[in-house]
Amino acid sequence: MLAEQARISYEARVSQGEVRSWQHSLPALLTDVCEAGLGHVEVLLEHKLPHSPKRVDVVLCGVDPRRGEPSYVLVELKQWSKAEPHDGEEELVQVPHYAEPVLHPVEQVRRYCEYLVDATPALADNPGSVHGLAYLHNANRDGVWRIQQYRMDEFGQLYTMDNRAELISRLRALLNTDAATRDAARGAADSFLSLRHAPSKPLLNAAAKEIQHREQFVLLDEQQVAYRLVMRAVERARASRVQTAVVVLGGPGSGKSVIALSLLGELARQGRTAYHATGSSAFTSTMRKHAGRRDRRVQAMFKYFNNFMDAEPLGLDVLICDEAHRIRETSVNRFTSGAARARARRQVEELIDAARVPVFLLDENQIVRPGEMGSLAEIRAAAEAAGCRVEVVHLGGQFRCGGSEFYDAWVARLLGISRQRALPWSTLVTRQDDEFVVRSAESPAELEAWLLAQQRAHEGSTARIAAGYCWPWSDPETRDGVKTLVDDVRIGDWTRPWNAKPGKRVPDAPESLYWASDERGFGQVGCVYTAQGFEYDWAGVIFGNDFVRRDGEWVARREHSKDPYVRKADPVHFDALIRNTYKVLLTRGMRGVVVHSVDPETQDYLRAMAG
Repeated sequence: MLAEQARISYEARVSQGEVRSWQHSLPALLTDVCEAGLGHVEVLLEHKLPHSPKRVDVVLCGVDPRRGEPSYVLVELKQWSKAEPHDGEEELVQVPHYAEPVLHPVEQVRRYCEYLVDATPALADNPGSVHGLAYLHNANRDGVWRIQQYRMDEFGQLYTMDNRAELISRLRALLNTDAATRDAARGAADSFLSLRHAPSKPLLNAAAKEIQHREQFVLLDEQQVAYRLVMRAVERARASRVQTAVVVLGGPGSGKSVIALSLLGELARQGRTAYHATGSSAFTSTMRKHAGRRDRRVQAMFKYFNNFMDAEPLGLDVLICDEAHRIRETSVNRFTSGAARARARRQVEELIDAARVPVFLLDENQIVRPGEMGSLAEIRAAAEAAGCRVEVVHLGGQFRCGGSEFYDAWVARLLGISRQRALPWSTLVTRQDDEFVVRSAESPAELEAWLLAQQRAHEGSTARIAAGYCWPWSDPETRDGVKTLVDDVRIGDWTRPWNAKPGKRVPDAPESLYWASDERGFGQVGCVYTAQGFEYDWAGVIFGNDFVRRDGEWVARREHSKDPYVRKADPVHFDALIRNTYKVLLTRGMRGVVVHSVDPETQDYLRAMAG
């Protein structure tokens, strides 16, 4: 019955593995709930955290026996029978048959509680109504005793099968056992499900505070695993001179840059020597502007990959390489001196040698320019050749696009990046996953109007229009003594300019580096180079004639591309770069996307898939 209800409610979201997990774990917990005299409390299964793909296994909703107010108990269920701290790091746990370490279950449920309270104003006003516990129902104390020495609090406690009596006592202390509170428990559950959630903190708005004050972001699951692995590697490097490269792989919006900023802030506070580096002028410039707006010393912490050609070997404690898919073959450019060219090495080698702990955060499907070669295989090979230990973390989930678990996969299917066939958006989303909005527009004017309507309907929200690089990009014109952007993007009678060119300032328009983060960016069309690495609430994406549908297949057409770099790629790489370009553009929005193609056959396809 539960599996059937899950199929109706979640459809593709629930795997057979999840159903088997319920079969093994839920009877153990629910038996204890009933034994505690709490058969009347409301039980929420697989509750999705706001603006996040993460789900809490169980939420018990009832009434606080002392205060008579709603009380919520978040439960993380584990089938483990054995677990050990990982490499002396108590916050990370190694479980038999798991290839990678995982977050301590107490820390996992604690962070779910913190995240829920932070994202829900009503709960933030009454944090005493939220409690958390981890239940290892297959474990005895002997099998997990070493992880039981972990810090416990209201948001995180640990129970095993041989201290069920303590678990039952705890549940009775948090939830009223009087069956007469059944209606109140149902009301508590209804209130919980209808709570208003504040939107996630946009990365750029919180960056300045993140550098100065640690807890601007709550890292969840694999995000915190990555964070702790880096901090552990720093300690190990100091104690035993072991160099460790940490590679963090994740899709758009999975939290890579949040991890980077969290690390940078904490390392700076500890007095460690650390830099943040990217291969993107727009991203680095924006970080300098926002995160270091009051302190030039903070601005200096944001570098470029090619700044480390002559770096002292192991001169830094940590080098955080964000957007590492943009690593290039070498750091040589037209300004590089002859002497520097002669001693230049591969860029990935320079970055690895610069720090005791080089950290690489990347998405291999965001390589959009010839010469970009940041990948797990390249980084691992270079690190191992240098005698460097390598640790890898795969980030789960999609945090940017409304917390939707499906959207990133839907985009990969839509563009033919995934081997799975494309499906209409409406067949993947359910009533419980309707936060992210997907629409098609029959014209660019309709696309722009829809974005404007979303901005009006959601006060303070942001929107941008981006397109494939299929139109010329002119220098500004001077009209009546004033520099003005040229309306290069022409689709029927709809015309708009590209964002300003680098180094060519225009009044009333942001510099190209700040197109995505400056409110004046709306009204100009951005390209992949100004959009990549950034986010806004509502994304408008125009497909140009460089990528069209023909006979049920995508066709990448070099003759329609105006990108002087991508046009030089060979046919196989050109196709991959164009697909990745549209993947980047489609995954910038946090709340919704609207799409349009200038090609009629392609527009028919987008209309069907957005439905």
